[in-house]
Amino acid sequence: MTGISYSLVRLTESYAFCLSTEGKSTKTIKWYTANLKRFAQFLSNNQLPEAVTEITKEEARQFISHLQTEVTRWEDHSNIHDDKRLSAYSVHGYARTIKAFWSWLLAEGYITRNPMTSLKPPKTPRKVISTFSLEQIQKILNAIDKKSSHGFRNFTMILLLLDTGIRLSELINLQMNDIDFLQSFIIVKGKGNKERVVPFGSQVRRTLRRYIMHFRPEPDSPRTNELFLTEDGLPLKSRAVQSMLLRLSKKAKMSGVRLNPHRFRHTFAKQYLVQGGDIFSLQKILGHSSLEVVRMYVNLITSDILEQHRKFSPVDNTILPRGNKST
Repeated sequence: MTGISYSLVRLTESYAFCLSTEGKSTKTIKWYTANLKRFAQFLSNNQLPEAVTEITKEEARQFISHLQTEVTRWEDHSNIHDDKRLSAYSVHGYARTIKAFWSWLLAEGYITRNPMTSLKPPKTPRKVISTFSLEQIQKILNAIDKKSSHGFRNFTMILLLLDTGIRLSELINLQMNDIDFLQSFIIVKGKGNKERVVPFGSQVRRTLRRYIMHFRPEPDSPRTNELFLTEDGLPLKSRAVQSMLLRLSKKAKMSGVRLNPHRFRHTFAKQYLVQGGDIFSLQKILGHSSLEVVRMYVNLITSDILEQHRKFSPVDNTILPRGNKST
């Protein structure tokens, strides 16, 4: 294969087909192909090599520099006037795509040496993980009218988010037959259609049972099997959940605090570790393929511990209080 010159554009299509056969989601495949097509367009516009056997790390670095200094967020949208540059996370994603694609080229035999092995993606700022405090959670739950059908549905959804850490897309796609009440777990279809078992506690089990028996509307069709439905018996959409959270935020007077589904996921992860859970089981519950993301929650716990010690240090507050230092 290496004696033939293959263009980046042509092999991007082959790469997309390969990702599809590996079970990658449509969204993931589109992301990879869009990034590679943008790289190919950059090479063409600048009269740079377009054959994968001729493209080097230098061209990749030029492309990354171009993204960092010349590309704006909304350049493809003529009706949006925003000259802000791409975020560091976006540029980092392009670099990761290039590295992944060239690793695939080597594995498939299109190249004999991978020039992108030592390509370092640009650094990204550390993400700030925001969680709800226990007081904020109580305010949210107390603001829900649990006597109405949609109110109890919302209460059930939020408890489930807090007790399982599932994503919004996973929540609204839950089917009735995904629930195992006997063993207290749900079958969740995550990214790439990968299934995983996610446990829930006794309080959520009771709440789920009550929702299904007394508050879940009659489905609009016999084929409708989603767990959470609108009052008309239709499957709930993510936008409807986000709108509900926005209204609930105002009702609970959560000023300055965003009520988004991923914050519930972060809150679950933090509380799981605080209550004594281990990072390996947390990784499985959240559906992460590596421990890298989960370690962020460990760091979050560590920061909280350091802050608490600064407030409640035994030596600073009791043994040698201010004004009675040993030196």
